[in-house]
Amino acid sequence: MTISTLRRLRIAILEADYPQPLTASKYGSYGGVFVKLLAAGAKELDIPVGDLTITTWDVQREIYPCLEDVDAVLITGSRANAFDNTPWIVKLMEFTRKILEEQSRVRVIGVCFGHQIIGRALEANIVRNIDGWEASVTPVHLSSRGQELFDGKYVLNIHQMHRDVIVRVPEGTENLGSTHLCQVQGLYAQKRLISLQGHPEFTSDIAREILEIRKKNGIITHAMFTEMIRKVDDKHDGVIVACAFLNFLRE
Repeated sequence: MTISTLRRLRIAILEADYPQPLTASKYGSYGGVFVKLLAAGAKELDIPVGDLTITTWDVQREIYPCLEDVDAVLITGSRANAFDNTPWIVKLMEFTRKILEEQSRVRVIGVCFGHQIIGRALEANIVRNIDGWEASVTPVHLSSRGQELFDGKYVLNIHQMHRDVIVRVPEGTENLGSTHLCQVQGLYAQKRLISLQGHPEFTSDIAREILEIRKKNGIITHAMFTEMIRKVDDKHDGVIVACAFLNFLRE
C-alpha cells in the first residue's frame, strides 16, 4: 500500500530543540507549534484533522519512532549547528540517511535545521554564512519546482532564523528557491523529501521572542535587531507551506 492510498497520515515530528518560555507556555513544545501549522493546512485542503496522526519525539534525548509505525518524519529547527558532531546530531543525521537510502515508503520533511540535516545526510556541505544572519519575514524567489509546489507563487514570504546554509544542492534533489543571503532555500525529491530553510511554523510572537533573547545575549546587534523586528509582523505564507507539505505526503 502506498502512502497515497492511506486515509490517515502518520507523521512523526522529530523535535530538535526546545522553545523559549513564552512559546513553550502556549504550545508546550515545537511539536505543538507544528501541530497547529499542519491543522491549518489540513483545514485549507478540507482534510479532516482526525486523518492526521501526529506524534512527537525528543531527538536530543535520542528518542525515535519505529519506521513501521509512521508514514513521514518532520525534522524541526534547532539553535544547534547541523554540521556539529554532537552525538545526538550525528544520530539524527544517520537516522535521516537510513530513511532516504534504505527504504522508499517513509518520507522526510525538514525545516531550517531539519533542512540542513537532510542536506548533510545527502553529503552536502553546511557552513556558517559569512554574510551573516537571515531572520524575520523574508521573500524567497522560487524555482520552477518551488512555484509548482507552493500554489503557483513566484515569491514565498516566510520567516527565517538562521546563519548556517547548504552551499550545494545534493544529487538527486531540486532547489526550491533562493534569497540574496542563501542560495539553497529548499530541497525536493518526488515522494522522498521536501525541506525549507525558512520557518513556516513561526508566528510573529515566536520570532519576536527569539530575536529579543538573541539581542539580550549579544548574538545579534542592536542594529540587526532593529532591522529584523521591522519585518516580524509582515504577512507570511506558512499555511501555503503546510498545504504543500500535506500534498507532498499525499502524492
